[in-house]
Amino acid sequence: MARFHPLEVTDVKRETRDAVVVTLKPREEDREAFDFIQGQYLTFRHTIDGEELRRSYSICAGRDEGFLRVGIKRVDGGCFSTFANETLRAGDVLEAMPPMGAFHTAIEPDISKHYLGFAGGSGITPVLSIIKTTLAREPRSRFTLVYANRQISSIMFREELEDLKNLNLGRLSVLHVLESEAQDIELFTGRIDGAKCAALFSHWIDPASVTTAFICGPEPMMLAIAAALREHGLTDAQIKFELFASGQPGRAQARTVSATAGDHAAACEATIILDGASRSFRFPKQGQSLLDAALANAVDAPYACKAGVCSTCRAKVLEGEAEMETNHALEDYEVRQGYILTCQCYPLTDRLVVSYDQ
Repeated sequence: MARFHPLEVTDVKRETRDAVVVTLKPREEDREAFDFIQGQYLTFRHTIDGEELRRSYSICAGRDEGFLRVGIKRVDGGCFSTFANETLRAGDVLEAMPPMGAFHTAIEPDISKHYLGFAGGSGITPVLSIIKTTLAREPRSRFTLVYANRQISSIMFREELEDLKNLNLGRLSVLHVLESEAQDIELFTGRIDGAKCAALFSHWIDPASVTTAFICGPEPMMLAIAAALREHGLTDAQIKFELFASGQPGRAQARTVSATAGDHAAACEATIILDGASRSFRFPKQGQSLLDAALANAVDAPYACKAGVCSTCRAKVLEGEAEMETNHALEDYEVRQGYILTCQCYPLTDRLVVSYDQ
């Protein structure tokens, strides 16, 4: 199971008024552990005002750039994002787990593909990593990006995208859609919804030519885009999602204690397998997730958002049954194989065995 490692902050660059790009350097002995795949994210751990916070941010660097880099946009009331935007400096140290996430497809240098990306706001970060890596490693492929923002001043990586487009003429197209600023072409003003997607597919993008579509941004936008893609012939296998972790609380939520905690008939005997060791405990079937129960019993289980958005707390059910309240991170095939998000997991049986090691 992945553990936290120190990363040195080598640079903090102001990208927009409310976003910074942070460059990080692992220790030499950890360099291999932080060899990432395009589209993956890092889970950070930091103590602010005496309280440990964990947050996940996508890597925005390409695989061939030789460094780790994440974009962090300030969220209203967000403690970690505010800290990163106002306090973090070069020379500081952040703890992070090695890269995780499945928001990518295999690189195939000899095949010609057309990728379509939709990004909203800071959802550009993993998509930018995918674009850079694809252009560098699949010389016969091309990429079309539709990037939604409120206004020009809030566009992250605007100059970098222009440079990429100029360096890859004919292979990278970037369409900016601005919600609150009028543009010469009316189609590129407003929010991205089903109607706008239909218009884009009629006049600018041929969906029949798309091999894979990547979508990252707020959930309503993503659902509308995915529905439009399906209506225009793409299958679920061709559509990859990465949901914003905007549901992450600014502070840790108070633990829920079930009134039936002492009732063995309403309790589950859980066994957690982590780093090859097993730990057992009882916890109520209602009112407390498996992850919260594990943490309450001094199990150092991995987690980040606690909102079912990232997959940091992913584990596999080996015995028993459980259900998830929310799932924005696991693919259908992973669920069929028995994987769960422990932060959203509640037992259905009296005994539950779960492994973080698989």
